[in-house]
Amino acid sequence: MKNTITVDSRFSYPLATLQQIARDILHHAKQAGATACETNVSDGFGQTVTVRQDAVETIEYNRDKGLSVTVYIGQQRGNASTSDFSQQAIRDTVAAALSIARYTSEDDCAGLAETELLATESMELDLYHPWTLSVEQAIERARSCEQAAYAADPRISNSEGASISVGESQFIYANSQGFIGGYPLSRHSISCSMIAEQNDSKQRDYWYSVARAEADLDSPEFIGKKAGMRSAARLGARKIATCEVPVLFEAPVAASLIGHFVSAVSGSNLYRKSTFLPNSMGQRIFAPAITIQELPHVRKGLASCAFDDDGVATVARNIVDNGIVQGYFLGSYSARKLGMRTTGNAGGAHNLIMQTSAPLDFQSLLKQMGTGLLVTELMGQGVNAVTGDYSRGASGFWVERGEIAFPVEEITIAGNLKEIFQGILAIGNDVIVRGSRQCGSVLINRMTVAGS
Repeated sequence: MKNTITVDSRFSYPLATLQQIARDILHHAKQAGATACETNVSDGFGQTVTVRQDAVETIEYNRDKGLSVTVYIGQQRGNASTSDFSQQAIRDTVAAALSIARYTSEDDCAGLAETELLATESMELDLYHPWTLSVEQAIERARSCEQAAYAADPRISNSEGASISVGESQFIYANSQGFIGGYPLSRHSISCSMIAEQNDSKQRDYWYSVARAEADLDSPEFIGKKAGMRSAARLGARKIATCEVPVLFEAPVAASLIGHFVSAVSGSNLYRKSTFLPNSMGQRIFAPAITIQELPHVRKGLASCAFDDDGVATVARNIVDNGIVQGYFLGSYSARKLGMRTTGNAGGAHNLIMQTSAPLDFQSLLKQMGTGLLVTELMGQGVNAVTGDYSRGASGFWVERGEIAFPVEEITIAGNLKEIFQGILAIGNDVIVRGSRQCGSVLINRMTVAGS
């Protein structure tokens, strides 16, 4: 059934008001001498309720609004922002941006996106689903979540809390080339973190779900049970001896591997030459069976959008095909710095899916690995963006003959991202959608595991 709640009733301002503010900004900028201008005006709110040990720990509610103005005087650029939507504040913010622009050096790559690349067609991506959840209802759901976690295993001894979050926002982007567009968005979540105890050992783990619509979230009971079971499963964790073995990244942490690739082939790192993958277009960077698609128009997608932060129309494309890099992630500015064309990625990537033609279920991945390490949590930021050297703290489970043997902790996994990407043996079908990067569990042929 279609939601009958009107968008305007949820926000401090109607979307039409944000559109008018954007038009006013463009008008003031032109009158004050700007040769070009772009602006983003937004309004939103959020509510988060957290329950810990059956008691309400926090109730948070926020309303946010803001606008940013970027002006150009030729190829001199200035930017200013404010949270005040009054006419005087708008004039002052435009004046401040112009003042900054007059003191900056010319940049031959500065400027708005090319007019012919701007989005011209409206697109309904079903990104806004209001959740009319009262504080009392949120408390009840959070309690149900935590209770399910306690019931999952008798060794669950404590809680770090169960949270229910509602988030809704709307925005307008406009520029002096005649583009104006925007829409409302929603992002809701349920999370739970628990502590298990046995003898003198304590372990914690968590689980969460994120979606545009409340109906697409996992139930509070499922999330609580999952958090409790994962916490209890880590009890009795051991250290292991240093070795070189296959490593299986569980789906929730495997998505971080896509993130390292995206960073390496993003415009700012490419033109600064701070990447371990320079000139990688057309090169085989991944194992031959690997494909990465960018799908910006997925309905209800957590990173779906009709246009990027420059107003450029987004398009579906293959980023990696049979292991070979087919595209970078470029906004208008970085594209000009590289002598290339924008890919519609100002502001980031949109719904990246890493997969193979024959994904395996989780048990089949364990069997293919045989003996090795299943990683379920990563810690630290030990990744060198220039060399690709990878070293991160980890915990998970030791696997023998395709079966989980025991939990492990206080280990480090290490390798080089080039070798890791080339060494992908298989990808699972256990995809968990939590953000812009999605894939199942990923099996790597060999990494160094540093233990005792």
